[in-house]
Amino acid sequence: MRHINVIGIGSGDPDHLTLQAVKAFARTDVFLLLDKNEQRQELVELRRLMIEEHGRPGHLVVEIPDAERDRTTPAYREAVDDWRRRRAALVEGMMAEHIGPDGTGALLVWGDPCLFDSITAVLDEILAQGRTAFTYEVIPGISSVSVLAARHRTTLNRVGRPVRITTGRRLAAEGFPAGAEDAVVMLDGKAAFAAIDPEGVHIHYGAYLGTEDEILVSGPLADKAREIARLRQEAREAKGWLMDTYLLRRMED
Repeated sequence: MRHINVIGIGSGDPDHLTLQAVKAFARTDVFLLLDKNEQRQELVELRRLMIEEHGRPGHLVVEIPDAERDRTTPAYREAVDDWRRRRAALVEGMMAEHIGPDGTGALLVWGDPCLFDSITAVLDEILAQGRTAFTYEVIPGISSVSVLAARHRTTLNRVGRPVRITTGRRLAAEGFPAGAEDAVVMLDGKAAFAAIDPEGVHIHYGAYLGTEDEILVSGPLADKAREIARLRQEAREAKGWLMDTYLLRRMED
């Protein structure tokens, strides 16, 4: 039966590939790459370098533009569902055209496929349609959240306390999560940290984690919010895109 490896490849450092991921690369016939826009070509090149280093001889790389998602509509859930359906159609088409009935394909996912990524939902949707039969395996990767904590030489949670993982959208709408003392924020397109009450809050910030362009800032949010907002804007203007993650921590009196 056709088989798909969903491989977490880390946040940008090729050395973050796990041994399990490297072994999965070596048994893959066809790598399916869903590309973002041209501004992120360096991410495409990073994946190609990983494939060239760890892929077995004779592998095939298939590259097509990813489906675009409407990020302006207030109907967020409906937009995500539509985007996933269109991604499912793209992936199913790639599989049917390029992976034989007994072949092995791979989808490479930044960070960890189990954290704020939709590719497993996309594969489940394809299977539910019943047109294309395959099995799949998820190989976890090093997430930007783990890299953030390591770069700042801290832990995500403190002794006996939970940590909340949320999104910039929810932080902007709800503020610092009620009852939370430590919150990791991902997918923040609008610097939502700048709008919350900074009193008693410390931030560990990281952008382009694991890459040569890595940006790290840490300190009281009241002191660092403007600096981080400026660095984010400058980086986005210089590169055309931004990937960042940060930990907000309420400090003890």
